[in-house]
Amino acid sequence: MMTKKTISASRASLILFLCQMITALEVPLDLSQPPTITQQSPKDYIVDPRENIVIQCEAKGKPPPSFSWTRNGTHFDIDKDARVTVKPNSGTLVINIMNGGKAEAYEGVYQCTARNERGAAISNNIVIRPSRSPLWTKEKVEPKYVREGDPLVLHCSPPVGLPPPIIFWMDNSFQRLPQNERVSQGLNGDLYFSNVKPEDTREDYICYARFNHTQTIQQKQPISVKVFSMDSLNETISANLSDTDFYGAKPLTERRPTLLTPVGSTSNKVELRGNVLLLECIAEGLPTPVIRWIKEGGELPINRTFFENFKKTLKIIEVSEADSGKYKCVARNLLGSTHHTITVTVKAAPYWITAPRNLVLSPGEDGTLICRANGNPKPNISWLTNGVPIAIAPEDPSRKVDGDTIIFSDVQERSSAVYQCNASNEYGYLLANAFVNVLAEPPRILTPANKLYQIIANNPALLDCAFFGSPVPEIEWFKGVKGSILHGDLYVFHDNGTLEIPVAQKDSTGTYTCVARNKLGKVQNEVHLEVKDPTMIIKQPEYKIIQKGGQVSFECTIKHDRTLMPTITWLKDNGELPVDERFIIHKDSLAIMNVTDKDDGTYTCVANTTLDSVSASAILTVVAATPTPAIIYDRPDPPFDLELTDQLERSIQLSWIPGYDNNSPITNFVIEYEDGMREPGVWHYQTEVHGTQTTVQLKLSPYVNYSFRVIAVNEIGRSQPSEASEQYLTKAAKPDENPSGVQGIGSEPDNLVIIWEPLKGFQSNGPGLQYKVSWRQKDVGDEWTSVIVANVSKYIVSGTPTFVPYEIKVQALNDLGYAPEPAEVIGHSGEDLPMVAPGNVQVHIVNSTLAKVHWDPVPLKTVRGHLQGYRIYYWKVQSLSKRRRRHVEKKILTFSGNKTHGMLPGLEPYSSYKLNVRVVNGKGEGPASPDKLFKTPEGVPSSPSFLKISNPTLDSLTLEWGPPTHPNGVLIAYTIKFQPINSTHELGPLIEIRIPANETSLILSNLNYSTRYKFYFYAQTSVGSGSQITEEAVTIMDEAGILPPALGAGKGYSETLFATSPVIHTVHPTFYKVRPVYPRIRNVTASAAETYANISWEYEGPDHVNFYVEYGVAGSKEDWKKEIVNGSRSFFVLKGLTPGTSYKVRVGAEGLSGFVSSEDVFETGPAMASRQVDIATQGWFIGLMCAVALLILILLIVCFIRRNKGGKYPVKEKEDAHADPEIQPMKEDDGTFGEYSDAEDHKPLKKGSRTPSDRTVKKEDSDDSLVDYGEGVNGQFNEDGSFIGQYSGKKEKEPAEGNESSEAPSPVNAMNSFV
Repeated sequence: MMTKKTISASRASLILFLCQMITALEVPLDLSQPPTITQQSPKDYIVDPRENIVIQCEAKGKPPPSFSWTRNGTHFDIDKDARVTVKPNSGTLVINIMNGGKAEAYEGVYQCTARNERGAAISNNIVIRPSRSPLWTKEKVEPKYVREGDPLVLHCSPPVGLPPPIIFWMDNSFQRLPQNERVSQGLNGDLYFSNVKPEDTREDYICYARFNHTQTIQQKQPISVKVFSMDSLNETISANLSDTDFYGAKPLTERRPTLLTPVGSTSNKVELRGNVLLLECIAEGLPTPVIRWIKEGGELPINRTFFENFKKTLKIIEVSEADSGKYKCVARNLLGSTHHTITVTVKAAPYWITAPRNLVLSPGEDGTLICRANGNPKPNISWLTNGVPIAIAPEDPSRKVDGDTIIFSDVQERSSAVYQCNASNEYGYLLANAFVNVLAEPPRILTPANKLYQIIANNPALLDCAFFGSPVPEIEWFKGVKGSILHGDLYVFHDNGTLEIPVAQKDSTGTYTCVARNKLGKVQNEVHLEVKDPTMIIKQPEYKIIQKGGQVSFECTIKHDRTLMPTITWLKDNGELPVDERFIIHKDSLAIMNVTDKDDGTYTCVANTTLDSVSASAILTVVAATPTPAIIYDRPDPPFDLELTDQLERSIQLSWIPGYDNNSPITNFVIEYEDGMREPGVWHYQTEVHGTQTTVQLKLSPYVNYSFRVIAVNEIGRSQPSEASEQYLTKAAKPDENPSGVQGIGSEPDNLVIIWEPLKGFQSNGPGLQYKVSWRQKDVGDEWTSVIVANVSKYIVSGTPTFVPYEIKVQALNDLGYAPEPAEVIGHSGEDLPMVAPGNVQVHIVNSTLAKVHWDPVPLKTVRGHLQGYRIYYWKVQSLSKRRRRHVEKKILTFSGNKTHGMLPGLEPYSSYKLNVRVVNGKGEGPASPDKLFKTPEGVPSSPSFLKISNPTLDSLTLEWGPPTHPNGVLIAYTIKFQPINSTHELGPLIEIRIPANETSLILSNLNYSTRYKFYFYAQTSVGSGSQITEEAVTIMDEAGILPPALGAGKGYSETLFATSPVIHTVHPTFYKVRPVYPRIRNVTASAAETYANISWEYEGPDHVNFYVEYGVAGSKEDWKKEIVNGSRSFFVLKGLTPGTSYKVRVGAEGLSGFVSSEDVFETGPAMASRQVDIATQGWFIGLMCAVALLILILLIVCFIRRNKGGKYPVKEKEDAHADPEIQPMKEDDGTFGEYSDAEDHKPLKKGSRTPSDRTVKKEDSDDSLVDYGEGVNGQFNEDGSFIGQYSGKKEKEPAEGNESSEAPSPVNAMNSFV
């Protein structure tokens, strides 16, 4: 079994098309037009005397109309009555009776006139009457004594109110008295007993009258009824009463029916067309009679006939002249019958056949206004122009009146006017306004350009082309860019411009062009149509019988249009699947594991796309695992004999008789309803009750034609639905609620777009759902501007000032009135770009890499939108040290909110920058402030680009270097420090030489031969010293084989001048142990995103140190927040940061006397200067680093093995020992320690040659010395990775003989130990 449901664009388009047909003559609001009444009070207006009287009269037109009123046919001078006011920009009257006024004083007939220079429109005659709820007249209520089986009538006789009250009978406990075929209430409010029983005896029969308009209830005196049986009656007659005191004292015998109401055999009834016809027959008799209705010579109308009050009342809705005739009610019981014939005559107040419609003509054109109405009797037609009878109105040569038609010929602009047609008879009148507006306007197409329509193939497609123009434009349609005009049977062309393709196919896809032209011009618009393949289920689920405990699978394979994304949903008995892990949903199937009895039911596969929906169902029957002759259990039989009682406007009572339960008790009843008016044949869930309950009070919604059915449920499953109950039509009512989600936003600088969530389904409560959209500019004292729109969800107000606040409300209404007063929301009209730039831009230099920018905020009124913040554009103009311009790369920082300052991090020292500031709103950026030039001060330089040591001799070395890559200022000097290293890794005296900044090389002379030296080299600016690089080199041995003197034995160095320096340093001959490197943390950097930042640093000092990161908001006095770094890593990720905030950060080492780095400042996004992706978070980079780490581990293992075999030079211990013993001072600008580059400290040593036994070094052997490996910053590891392996070794000091060599310890031996 498969059902298919297609939801395509055709149905929605058809509704839109019909709406456009109704509003086809709407004149755009920006064109001149006579007034049109848009809202008015009802003709018969009953007001609450306790509240102010509001008589509505709203109209539109251009220019906006003025208003005046008449009362009882004469001018109503509002200014003379202090209690009467008119709402501004409106014609609505407000009569203040709350402070001592009398509503009766304002009874009368009111009429409103709306007038502008193009005509005058008038409202209906509005009859104002205050509601009345009089008290019951006092009367003595005698007890009723009645014999069992006799009839009884309890009279209510309610007071006459306005409007008439609603009558109901209750007891002293405010419980409704039970009614049935024997006891029921008549239309006049009396309570009728066809025959009484002893249980009818009670003393509290109370008639209530409810006056809805004033929300009051009046109560009659209780009536006492005592019913005597024949036996008790005979006992009391002689003792207490005479025979004449009894009400109808007759023997208790069965009798044939007689009518209690109406009296006689015939009667007449007149009803108006469109009303509800109610005919009533109530009979008495014993046993209780049954009522049946027939229409003589015809049938009761189908779908409009209802039986109420246990069939004692015949109800026909929306009666017409065809319902006139003779209706007979027949009352019958076992003893006979009686009847009554009611002759019904249907009269009719005037109703429209053709109501006059607005007429838009071009100068010189002809036209007609037609006003045709019918009624019974035939109504009289009369014409007015601008509210004046046309017979006495100023003559217009262009018009001619011909009964119900006005003919216009050769109209001119002066012919513009509003005409009123009045159709009246003795039962009422109709009044319609229709204007003649003479305009000359070129065509306009109101449908949005490039609108996309999507439908399913083989469905109708309606392409919209709403238009306006005067004369009325001609509409033509084309397909494709250069297609020919469309015509023929394949298309339907509607008068409102809509193109209909009755059966759209795939080849209907394409671009369609609508062209509108009249004699004043031509305009065209393109729309696009896409025709999609329908969704189909090509393999449906199949009926399955499965044993309990087994497993079952339902398949559902679909085919769909490739551009639509389907979703497959499985249902069980039209509801969601149980939340049970036994139900497993695959792509094309549903599997149920370990089946139980509760899994029995109907399973439906539903495939949905955005355009259509299809479904297929299959039944699963669960049977016992092994058949046994046990009791057969089954679903219950359906309930029957449904009955509706206690019909009220918002509730009704439903009762039924349960069907057989088939050996499984009924657990509950499910009640469903059908709306025969909107969705005939579609049943919806209403409620459910316990299985022991057979009556339920149902809540109803207004304006719904209800039918009900009941389904019984037991453990086996659900029964078949019962037969449907009789229909019950609830009365329409005003909406109970207003639309939700009201917003006001601007799509353009001069408009306000008001949107809302429209009411759905039953929320409308009646026909003619519309919305009253009201707005006014906030805080300027304007009155509300309102417009009534159809059932849509958006309204655009044009011509608004740019970005001003508006108060907005949207109120629902229908043909019966308005919903409660809606809540107001605040919206804004559209934004525009800011008008002015921030002023007084100032730059304060914090340090060489950080600047603070100040500016004056722009006036909020010039922002013209929601202020989002300020945006700084800045770029480097040139480096002051290099004196050359560079490619300009602008960077952007955005500061949210109304800030007046911001920090610029990451600047380059000693550089020239420019910046400007702009204000930002939701529309974009405003103009830029004038460019501001600023310069960053000098900083310390980076390390020299390289240090190369070459040309070793017995007593000299040549040093060459490159300037720093980033001088960060003017270099004033270089400093070289060096010291010898003996065979036990002890350092000799440190010698320092200062070199002019313009030098690039230096020859060090008078050095000891065959001695290793360590060099420290750095540059200086006026701010301080930069990062240093280190190298080691060895002088060659004396060719004569003379051993070098012990450094501790005598003079360590001669006091001869160096080749390029006049500086002479005398050193002491003593040696000392190398001091440990003082710990340093430098180059703290931060790479920030919106909510996190990557912090990295460089560390020099002892191993196995635990780091921590401290951070806080820049400029704040709050305590630092501390995060512990896991392990000895040199990076950390700070999370949970606030976007657009400046932070300060520093790094410290645990256990080093509170040692911390200098502070760094960074700012989180969106104020990030750089938009580059953080490489540390990229997958390819992480993979590369893992590969490098693995390679390093392998090299470490190889080096460790080789060292144990061949006696390596302990590089790590040597490097620890050779560190610069002088600790650089802290920098003045940021407080950090002097920089130390361990990356350049540990330069590798190449393989050396074994020293021959005569302890001499040959010339060709010396070429492979340590000097060749001094490649500065770019030096690399040894080929066998020995440098890395040694650097990772422990810091234990080796004994002099620990190199496993028979040679004496010397610098040469140490050098040669590198193999």
